[in-house]
Amino acid sequence: MASTFIPTPPLRSFCKPKRLSAARRRPSRAGRQGRAVDDGRRGRPVSVNGVMPVKPKVLIPTDTWNAEGGRSPQQILQLARMAEQSGLDGIFTGDHVTFYGVGNDALMNLHAVAAVTERLMLMSCVYLLPLRHPTPVALQCAMLDQMSGGRLVLGVGIGGEDPNEFWACGVDPATRGARTNESMQILRSLWTQDETTFRGKHFSIENVRMRPRPVSDGGVPMIVGGRSDAALKRAGRYGDGWIGIWNSPRRMAEARERVREFATEAGRPDHPFQFGLQVWCSVDDDEAKARERVSRRMEGFYKLPFESFERYVPYGSAEKVAEFLAAHVEAGCGQFNLVLVQESGQDIVEAGLQIKESLATHGRKPS
Repeated sequence: MASTFIPTPPLRSFCKPKRLSAARRRPSRAGRQGRAVDDGRRGRPVSVNGVMPVKPKVLIPTDTWNAEGGRSPQQILQLARMAEQSGLDGIFTGDHVTFYGVGNDALMNLHAVAAVTERLMLMSCVYLLPLRHPTPVALQCAMLDQMSGGRLVLGVGIGGEDPNEFWACGVDPATRGARTNESMQILRSLWTQDETTFRGKHFSIENVRMRPRPVSDGGVPMIVGGRSDAALKRAGRYGDGWIGIWNSPRRMAEARERVREFATEAGRPDHPFQFGLQVWCSVDDDEAKARERVSRRMEGFYKLPFESFERYVPYGSAEKVAEFLAAHVEAGCGQFNLVLVQESGQDIVEAGLQIKESLATHGRKPS
């Protein structure tokens, strides 16, 4: 079923966005044998072979529903409408049950965004599978995929930065990797098989049938997030791709090779994979202002000095940010989830579009 489009008041055209600068311009089907396919339908990322166009996206922050601050739900939906009209490729959102006391349910956020958009890819980045039982997650994802017209991409991760979040859900943090592995197998089977029986260490289900199913015969694409070899193995054995953070272009190239090696070991040598990168960045022609803005936000979020991240964080003009990202494209990255630190939702969308346009022309010789 196609998603419902809710008309909104006319928004400024994004065909030729104004340059962001220091000056303000305005006020504000069994288990392990299940195999997903990359069917190329609209809104989905495309598997990467060499240099291909990227799909920068706009972040919905993890503090979206935090009563103490952050954007309101209405602002998030307006951001999604603007992103849809701008020509950007998608929206992504983080996920936590109680991350140092703050929660953000990715699937609920994306359900709301799906209702006010028709084209945007909807991605969780990343959804904490080990905190949930996979059977209801499979149903929630299938319904969201159906309601959005097949636009859901399930980015999954194991979390663990706040161990209390796991204890609050009755989960031992030491089991989060194994739980995620089992959950991914169960999800794939429930989406693709008529009946699923799975007996694992953490989850066991018997003769379970599930309808509705996702739009694609292969189920919702599952993209694994993480930096470790365990994450790369998880992507190769059970997933449809990998998305990294704090990575160099060299690491991107190495990760692609490792994922394919693990896939071959698991009997999936020809599986089409997608590779992406989540990047904090800030766009402003005043480079010092861009640096101050992103460093302040990141230090507040991670409680670490900005120098710990700076080599992985592009800031400055859109062209400079695009140049940083282009090296990852050359290494095989086909998608960028841009954590854009700007002054307003409109600025986020405009900055994302400027970066996308700069990437599209990067390296071209003048005619």
